[in-house]
Amino acid sequence: MVKIIKLEPIAEEMAVLTNSNILSALLSKELNVLKECGGRGMCATCHVYIKDGMDALSGMSRREQRTLEVITTAKTTSRLACQAQILGNGVVVELPTGMYINAIDNVEALIGRRAEQNLLHPITGQVVVEEGKLITRSIINQLNETRLQVGDYLARTRGA
Repeated sequence: MVKIIKLEPIAEEMAVLTNSNILSALLSKELNVLKECGGRGMCATCHVYIKDGMDALSGMSRREQRTLEVITTAKTTSRLACQAQILGNGVVVELPTGMYINAIDNVEALIGRRAEQNLLHPITGQVVVEEGKLITRSIINQLNETRLQVGDYLARTRGA
């Protein structure tokens, strides 16, 4: 069965299949959404806010709850797009402002430049470089260390 969801602030409305997750819907619109953990609910890179229709989504698993607990930008309306299945109509998804950092190599070329949009930490969702501020080498080094820790964690939890 087909359900309708809305994406804010890009003012897109789209039809999705019942039981598909929000991440699939976002990717079908060719939005640049990261999925560092491969859609297993273990990272924060597909974090979204539900403006309306929380009751039209699947319940939250314990894994999703634990992941959202570490996101500094999480609210009571937060969900992981990979985990939230669409069960009914009327879901309005708000995409977080900013860009999650996942490719340190790409960002290294930006050292000394001003961020064109907020750069978000891939795990916590915290703004690490505000829009208009300089991107520094120390921030990149900190993120590179975090990336290695996350890679180790994900490698240990494969199949979990």
